[in-house]
Amino acid sequence: MSNPSETTAAAPEAIPECPHCQKPMPLCICDSVTPIENRLSLLILQHPQEQDRALGTARLLAKHFADATVRVGLSWPSLSKALGRPVENAARWGVLYLGSARAADLEAEDEIVALTRKGDVAENQRAILGRLEGVVLLDGTWSQAKALWWRNPWMLKCQRVILNPQSPSRYGRLRKEPRRDGLSTIEAAATILAGLELRPDIAETLYGSFERMLTRYREVQAEMPELAPKPAPKKDRRRDFRRGKRT
Repeated sequence: MSNPSETTAAAPEAIPECPHCQKPMPLCICDSVTPIENRLSLLILQHPQEQDRALGTARLLAKHFADATVRVGLSWPSLSKALGRPVENAARWGVLYLGSARAADLEAEDEIVALTRKGDVAENQRAILGRLEGVVLLDGTWSQAKALWWRNPWMLKCQRVILNPQSPSRYGRLRKEPRRDGLSTIEAAATILAGLELRPDIAETLYGSFERMLTRYREVQAEMPELAPKPAPKKDRRRDFRRGKRT
């Protein structure tokens, strides 16, 4: 017979998740999400090892749009397979480029910059960006996004795009970025969709949701430290989206 004084502590109950954003319920803000009608389709490819449920933004972003798809995996044979519907011309889709070009190095002034395959600023920026039908975003750490880039050669058929954000990420001290131009997935989408659709309301709505998410996180952080995201390895810090070398 066991000694009553040697009782085993009960295992903590699992924190339920929101079925939509997949965040722990104390961090969910889905009830405050404002739907947005988008002209450009949005495809978010998330690395399967992306684990930041607390501060990640991919599914929160997708919840805003009727025409938004989140796919978790490493590779798909084509853009059509990744998207789940036929795509006639992948060149009419922009992909936030994972490469060495940076807007600052290229002396680009616009927030959204189309590149050639050689990494130079493309001519006829307005025409190139104006004919895009959708945008592909890669969600994960630097190495995770790099893996997605190289495992999906069909991205080479898409239009390469880099961002030149005017302000640093709203993550602030919650997530340290190695470069000033590091953005979260939802901030990158706010910049590119609002800019291409000429609709500042898209950015305002997405930024508002992101700020509410961060505020909610700060409110529960002290009471529920188990929700804090695990630090990324020193050689693989999270970078979400950057101008040029990107996730």
